[in-house]
Amino acid sequence: MDITIHSSFLPQSDPEASLAFYRDLLGFEVRNDVGYNGLRWITVGPRGQPATSIVLYPPQATPGVTDDEKRTIAEMMAKGSFAMVLLATRDLDATFQKLQAADAEIVQEPTDQPYGVRDCGVRDPAGNMVRIQQAR
Repeated sequence: MDITIHSSFLPQSDPEASLAFYRDLLGFEVRNDVGYNGLRWITVGPRGQPATSIVLYPPQATPGVTDDEKRTIAEMMAKGSFAMVLLATRDLDATFQKLQAADAEIVQEPTDQPYGVRDCGVRDPAGNMVRIQQAR
């Protein structure tokens, strides 16, 4: 089989704040921005990697999710325990300094982890955990 990762989904609660984080701070390019019934789905991805994207979606628009489940999702997003993405960079310290200077919500400063990677943790505006590893 020849399978690749094309898109992953992360919930967003504020499209403009998500754009400021992923486009303006992380430098991702916007690939698509679709509005429907007052909601927005925004596809972003790293420059030079057109086959890999993250779709920032409004979780309240997920089909089949009950009102109780929507409340639970909102609570989990607020705590930062609903979704996560793992990114990599060639210069973790410089990336972290940029995140810190932009007042991103820092969860963990660059750290040598016992499982063999050096990474840091931040939360995006929706509360999603964003771990960034030092690329090898």
